[in-house]
Amino acid sequence: MESRVAPGSLFFAIDSPAPPDTALNTTGCNVPVIAKVLVEIGLDREFDYLVPPELEALVTVGVRVLVPFGRTEQRGTVVGLTDHSDHAALKAIREVVGRKPVIEPRILNLARWLAEYYGAPVEHAVRAVLPGAVRDHRSRFKERLFVAPVTPPGGAPEPGLEGLRRRAPRQAAVLERLQRNGPEAVGALLKAVGTTMETVRALERRGLARIGPQAVLRDPLGTYGAVVPTQPLPLMPQQAEALAVIKTAVTSLKPPVVLVHGVTGSGKTEIYLQAIAFAREQGRGAIVLVPEIALTPQTIERFRSRFREGIAVLHSGLSAGERHDEWHRVHAGTARIVIGARSAVFAPVKDLGLIVVDEEHEHTYKQEESPRYHARDVAVMRGRLEHCAVVLGSATPSLESYYNARVGKYHRVVLPHRVDHRQMPVVRVVDMRYEIAAGEGRVPVFSRALREAIRARLDRA
Repeated sequence: MESRVAPGSLFFAIDSPAPPDTALNTTGCNVPVIAKVLVEIGLDREFDYLVPPELEALVTVGVRVLVPFGRTEQRGTVVGLTDHSDHAALKAIREVVGRKPVIEPRILNLARWLAEYYGAPVEHAVRAVLPGAVRDHRSRFKERLFVAPVTPPGGAPEPGLEGLRRRAPRQAAVLERLQRNGPEAVGALLKAVGTTMETVRALERRGLARIGPQAVLRDPLGTYGAVVPTQPLPLMPQQAEALAVIKTAVTSLKPPVVLVHGVTGSGKTEIYLQAIAFAREQGRGAIVLVPEIALTPQTIERFRSRFREGIAVLHSGLSAGERHDEWHRVHAGTARIVIGARSAVFAPVKDLGLIVVDEEHEHTYKQEESPRYHARDVAVMRGRLEHCAVVLGSATPSLESYYNARVGKYHRVVLPHRVDHRQMPVVRVVDMRYEIAAGEGRVPVFSRALREAIRARLDRA
């Protein structure tokens, strides 16, 4: 699996879960001195804490903090700032965890709605919008040793590159590669040149190279290999009409929610791809939700082949480290398109312009733990809060979505035909009760009709 170099300078100390390229969040000297904190215990209330003068520039809404709580210490999230409290003898915040707020006010507003609408403690809602891999203070970016070329002021010191070619050819080979390709991981560099660490150390002693730790991003898409770029496909009239409606929704929110009711094979995914491309042209990001069972390599590959870079994947199949790094890519604005299962609806995409909920009727969009939300409904509410368009797609829309379209809350577009008017498959319903009777009480896996059809197809192969 490949690792990508995290953005920022080459060498730095990794002392917090925040991305390495984020600076301290300074807000001036007028910061209120009291913070309202949600601790990670499900008490469904906020607690007031004093902000020490040395932390005033760091404590803003959305940052993670360490606070005294009874006889213990707890981690929590700052959800508000004020200059007064109804309580006396307030305790002070002990520490700010990270260097940047992890929950932005727009996501915090969504969490508050989530808690109220689904009757859950607000701490549970905050926990839902913030992945465990991000909340865990032990999560870190992965580090590797990198080598970078150094050119001191006044030119390269003696013996220089020409002298190295005569006296130390392997050092010269390493230096030439670094000057040509830039900083490189030590392991890959040594393997490519065919040398040892002592060669690199010798360059460092000469002042021609620098060795240090570098954060790298774990890449869940690294195993997919290279992708073949694809171009937008020609659209059928019904597809073009649906895309035009979605484009209008992206630019003007008229309508704010579009229900794409299209039969299987009608080209809904191509509409999504071109709608996302349009949102990106407007400088806006996108979230694509698919059922967990549909989040296959083929699905991800289709989006990668169209958009190449700037895509993040968020789903339960990722390791904690991969989820940590993918979330921070989105939070830093490096990835502007997110593909994932239901929890991806909370991804902190910058300037969100479009949310797509594919197969919106699927029951897997329902969360079974508190808060027991439905990702489709959360997507609609997030669209309302962030003024972005929402597209719901299905061949068999849910009763709720179909009703909302009937009463005018959603705009429904219909795709009644498959692409190029290809014929729909013939469907026959077989009553398995007769199969059980014919099998003398045994329950067959396949009906006789299906077995005969399979044999006939194999005979034609």
